[in-house]
Amino acid sequence: MAADENRDGTTHPDEIRGRTRGSAPVPLSVLDLVTVGAGRTATDALRTSAALSRLAESRGYHRYWVAEHHSMPGVASSSPAVILAHLAAHTERIRLGSGGVMLPNHAPLVIAEQFGTLEALAPGRIDLGLGRAPGTDGATAAALRRTDRLGEGADDFPEQLAELTRFLDDDFPDGHPYRRIHAIPGPVQATSPGGVQSPHRPPIWLLGSSGFSARLAGLLGLPFAFAHHFSAQNTIPALDLYRDSFRPSAVLDEPYALIGVSALAADEEREARRQVRAGALSMIRLRSGRPGLIPTPEEAEAYPYSPLEQEVADSWTANVIHGTADEVRSGLDDLQKRTGADELMITANAHTGELRLRSYELIADAYGFPTA
Repeated sequence: MAADENRDGTTHPDEIRGRTRGSAPVPLSVLDLVTVGAGRTATDALRTSAALSRLAESRGYHRYWVAEHHSMPGVASSSPAVILAHLAAHTERIRLGSGGVMLPNHAPLVIAEQFGTLEALAPGRIDLGLGRAPGTDGATAAALRRTDRLGEGADDFPEQLAELTRFLDDDFPDGHPYRRIHAIPGPVQATSPGGVQSPHRPPIWLLGSSGFSARLAGLLGLPFAFAHHFSAQNTIPALDLYRDSFRPSAVLDEPYALIGVSALAADEEREARRQVRAGALSMIRLRSGRPGLIPTPEEAEAYPYSPLEQEVADSWTANVIHGTADEVRSGLDDLQKRTGADELMITANAHTGELRLRSYELIADAYGFPTA
């Protein structure tokens, strides 16, 4: 683990204060939805993810997360652990993680085994971000869980989390029915600079778009990631609840809040606006039960929006920080000041992988991050 990081992979405040003038006020990270544009394939999207992970590492982004989604043709990230193993083979230093694994969709033992394997592949670089939503529609959630009790997973999230934590730490108490079950690979024996060995496993983050996970993360003393990119109206209340509920733990002495931000930089403001409008049309189709590939800007410009659809598109566009690199930097800085977030995780959605890569390059340039 790097000297400037806490046990959970969050950045130490001293490292933030030591940043040079002109750089970001807090760490910037990447949230990759592995989006698939019209005329492209999942293979194209995954190749972009590999290239983007290398770019993020070389330019100084702090961590790189992928999210779990299902039954969405335009989002090729149904298997975060598989994608993370692929990205681990393409990188050497950057932290990799899930943003997040939707725990109600899985048996806790399976997740413990998957992320124990990832930790063995990339020691000290893996984050386990967990959400309590299904990341899909109700029918798909039922197919994943092999149950018709669709509310069961979310309601049982604290118990599932406790079970997963026990598997990760390999510390079920005597008499527990799972006492003799072990998630293999288990905790890695990390060696400190003084030569002392101690168990190390992927740190847990809680993700949320409302108050439930914010409060739970605070009570457990865990780092918290909030989905500002699709729940902006709840950002400040959720972060306040997290900070007010926080109790120091073996993981954190004080709250650490990351927020996911939708941001897209382009060489010209007009191109950024066209790409964001294409993303808005994709969201309209998703919310109306017609998910598909990310449309081209030309398709979005020609689309006959109803009054309600136009309202949704305008609202979505307003929540995406977009424009030239300097405009995006200004928007990110303003958002960080308004929320007090300890880290910003940027998701840049565009029709092509080339434009996504270019966006992260431009943002890195705007903050004076190291060149590749």
